[in-house]
Amino acid sequence: MVRRPGAVNRDAEDEYREFVASRLSPLRRMAYLLCRDWHTADDLVSITIGKLYRNWGRVGDATNVDAYVRKVLTHAWLDERRRPWRREHAVDELPDRAERGVGEPSVIDRSELLQLLGQLPPRRKAVVVLRYYCDLSVAETAEILGITTGSVKSQAARALETLRLMATEPVGGKKR
Repeated sequence: MVRRPGAVNRDAEDEYREFVASRLSPLRRMAYLLCRDWHTADDLVSITIGKLYRNWGRVGDATNVDAYVRKVLTHAWLDERRRPWRREHAVDELPDRAERGVGEPSVIDRSELLQLLGQLPPRRKAVVVLRYYCDLSVAETAEILGITTGSVKSQAARALETLRLMATEPVGGKKR
């Protein structure tokens, strides 16, 4: 049997399949948080697991395969955002909300949070998802994005401030 470069042997392929099967749902959720579209999320996960398969012989023995996979997924999303056909975004209209009482604290629901997250610039959105959804450290986030830890901290702070401001902005003349 002739072995091709990058080919995975049967034992490694079984290990790869187990790894992917155990991480598929979290990867898909992370991809959705980044792009806010399930079809695109599935495409991003497919790209990610394809790249993982091609490099499994090298990556499979790494100490933190999850970090590698998150990095590949994040870069796949950033690459996808740069493509010209991705610059148009479909938007669903949200139904009118009941008016909240005066002095009531503003609590936003999951769909509102996803909508606000979708308004962040791509790099800031990636920082928020990696730091707060994936619960990665500043250093891990910086490594995945290829930026300094200071940039991660400032991007996270700016993103959270932007989210806070957007969450408290009046919608249609009514406070949230």
